[in-house]
Amino acid sequence: MRAGRTWRISVALGGCVVAAAVLSLGSSSPSAGAAAGPGGSSGAVLLVGTFKGHAGHYKTIGAAVAAAQPGDWILVAPGDYHETADETHRPPDPAEGGSGGVIITTSNLHLRGMDRNSVIVDGTKSGSTGSCNASASRQNLGPLDPSGKPYGRNGIVVWKADNVSVDNLTTCNFLGGSGDSGNGVWWNGGDGSGKIGLHGYSGSYLTATTTYFDGESTGAQYGIFSSNAHGPGSWDQLYASNFNDSGMYVGGCRQVCGVTINHAWMEYNALGYSGTNSGGAIVIENSQFDNNQDGLDTNTQIGGDPPAPQNGDCPNGGISPITHTHSCWVFLHNNVHDNNNPNVPKAGGASAGPTGTGMTVSGGRNDTVMDNTFSNNGAWGTLFVPYPDSDKPSFGQTCRGSGGVEQSGLGCVYDPEGDALLHNTFVHNGYFGNPSNGDFGQITISAGQPQNCFAGNIAPNGSAPPNLEVIQPTCAKTTTAANTGGPLLAQVLCDTGFAGCPAGAKYPQATGVVLHPVPKGLPSMPNPCRGVPANAWCPGGKPL
Repeated sequence: MRAGRTWRISVALGGCVVAAAVLSLGSSSPSAGAAAGPGGSSGAVLLVGTFKGHAGHYKTIGAAVAAAQPGDWILVAPGDYHETADETHRPPDPAEGGSGGVIITTSNLHLRGMDRNSVIVDGTKSGSTGSCNASASRQNLGPLDPSGKPYGRNGIVVWKADNVSVDNLTTCNFLGGSGDSGNGVWWNGGDGSGKIGLHGYSGSYLTATTTYFDGESTGAQYGIFSSNAHGPGSWDQLYASNFNDSGMYVGGCRQVCGVTINHAWMEYNALGYSGTNSGGAIVIENSQFDNNQDGLDTNTQIGGDPPAPQNGDCPNGGISPITHTHSCWVFLHNNVHDNNNPNVPKAGGASAGPTGTGMTVSGGRNDTVMDNTFSNNGAWGTLFVPYPDSDKPSFGQTCRGSGGVEQSGLGCVYDPEGDALLHNTFVHNGYFGNPSNGDFGQITISAGQPQNCFAGNIAPNGSAPPNLEVIQPTCAKTTTAANTGGPLLAQVLCDTGFAGCPAGAKYPQATGVVLHPVPKGLPSMPNPCRGVPANAWCPGGKPL
């Protein structure tokens, strides 16, 4: 969910072939006039920095990006790179996310670090002592907007460029401001445009974090980010922490997102994952979400990242090879645990993610959550809840036309519809002990909609309302009545802070933002030369 636009139940409510979503761009990068390498790739290899005593031709990533042509590879040696493309050149559109330390506008380009943990794209000022300096005096908030306020900065922005891969590096301390900023690595097809402006993308072995926090107005917002981008897309081996909206985000992709996310680890964020109106083929698998306020959240809204609703239906009436249904939005084989942290940065709507919840599907439709483990989430393992949106509809959308229901005082309300919770294992959830806390819950406000379904889950701490697996074992049957889950509605409103709490209710309260260091030893790409044309750093297809 976008900052300021996240999950808000803020109200007194009384052939989609998934394999096609995987982008095989070759996972490496390009020196001038190189022949095809061991992986069959061709193009120039531009070398940045000095690798094992062998100096490249470029001292900065930005200089190599400026010199690169479509099909080229850029390899980056270990080092701390204070990139300033947004200061030395006019950014494409700072208000919509075009301002970044590295700005890539060339399609079919491959940017790769030689070591994930020691190639650092650092948002702090040049000359800072050590990487990712946490001192206030060393932070760089970017160029000024026309009113004299800093735009903020993004780390690496792929701006409306197709088929760009970014691999095997770390970004840190890119902070928010008046522009669309505060993001680590962003494939941006034209944020806010309502159009798809980027086709195909890939990222792997990426780390995004911040060591600095001084209020939400400059907080780091998203770690790994895709918007207004059409697949095929692929993210693999991601880590993100300390973001005030989410560690990773996919949105605004007009139901043709086409992305597979594998082996991600999201922790210490307001939300581990968020996705507004992102549907079609999205697969999130084999990943870990822990120590966030809310583990992950996908939502519908009419006020941003159009079009609504968030809909996991397969494109063109296809059938998912995973679910064997029309649902191609799949959350599969993930470990979601200990998302009870109120002391994370949190801004806008993301601050409403219910503390102690493993996963929230907020107004989402036709999404499948299957074969995961949810454990030690103190409020709920999984929630299916409405999204009430009182924002002005964007791009000519209407509430009824996008599947919402106008509710007095609430705006346009989107119930969760046609979602499936199947064969998950729940362990020690709901231990806060408030009424309705447990393994999973559901709130719906309107009747006459396709119902959600619940089957085959190991859920010793039960559901709210009780016996959902007995009441709703089959998806898409039309509902005949609303169901606010008994005490569940009041407890959710209490946990999100949008209403007073029932007597005796207890949820963790924030005592101050705490940032956490990146874990040591995150896996780096086993062979960063794989697929790269022959060059001075990669003789025989392997690093020196």
